[in-house]
Amino acid sequence: MARAVPELARGHAAEYATLLRGDHEELRRRSRPEVWSPLEYACHMRDVLLAQRERVLLTRREDTPTAQNMGRDARVEHEGYAEQQPADVARQLGDAALLFANVLDRLAPVDWDRTIIYLFPEPQERSVRWVAVHTLHELRHHLLDMRRQLEN
Repeated sequence: MARAVPELARGHAAEYATLLRGDHEELRRRSRPEVWSPLEYACHMRDVLLAQRERVLLTRREDTPTAQNMGRDARVEHEGYAEQQPADVARQLGDAALLFANVLDRLAPVDWDRTIIYLFPEPQERSVRWVAVHTLHELRHHLLDMRRQLEN
């Protein structure tokens, strides 16, 4: 499964881009105050792909490094997710998926078993294989979150 992640990540990024062509107000609207808007989910996934890319690269440079917290919730406000332009986010998310996929495509078989201390939900040693599959899960999960909100 992990070796299929690069192609799947690129494909999911294209699906995000399609959704981001919608009405800007609808993309910025939160269904509830505690739930991110579709645009905020897309921004989050862009940043997750970039963070995961850096984590995979880190595992190639260091033995069992500790991942840095990406500040998931703080980024929404700090980066102004809701004010960003959907077309820009679509392009950036596509680029982030390409960058992440490139790093995975370049892994040797032994690299998939390299590990990192992943902090969420609690500190635990995880393989690069797990990081790749977990990232794919996040792409799929938040794509579904976006679709559900846009259908309402």
